[in-house]
Amino acid sequence: MNLAPRKVLAAPAAAVALVAGQAAVTTAAAAPAQKSPLQQRIDSYVAEHPESRQIGTDKVKIPGGTLTVPAPGSTPPSTNAISCGSGWLCIQDGRGYRYDYYTCGYYSFSGIGDGVFNNNQTSGTRARFYNSDGSERWSHVAKGSGTASWTPVFGVRPC
Repeated sequence: MNLAPRKVLAAPAAAVALVAGQAAVTTAAAAPAQKSPLQQRIDSYVAEHPESRQIGTDKVKIPGGTLTVPAPGSTPPSTNAISCGSGWLCIQDGRGYRYDYYTCGYYSFSGIGDGVFNNNQTSGTRARFYNSDGSERWSHVAKGSGTASWTPVFGVRPC
């Protein structure tokens, strides 16, 4: 029995299978991965705030501190006091976005809705919150916490 013709026929078939397999891998690699709803939220925030950058799965470095973004559909934010590290000003807005500020300075703010804050800075440190025209809207002296409507707040000065 002569096996030569079978080898000749098998080689082109193997080449076709190899090329088809590579094409399938290339096509699969070229298909964009679907982003999670959380990643879409973070990408949207970073696009609107070019001075920020993602530093974790749900965390963004913002001027003066960090922002933690909740996953869509997570438990709605509570109006109870939030925990806050020593020396920090922590804010949770009505969407559940959590802003934690540590560094002194003036920072634009984009919180929305009713939420809470915890001013856990050094006793006597005054956190200030500003209107769109730059005028002071209200302030709070550390240490303490409370509720606030963040929709009209456009700027924050932690200390």
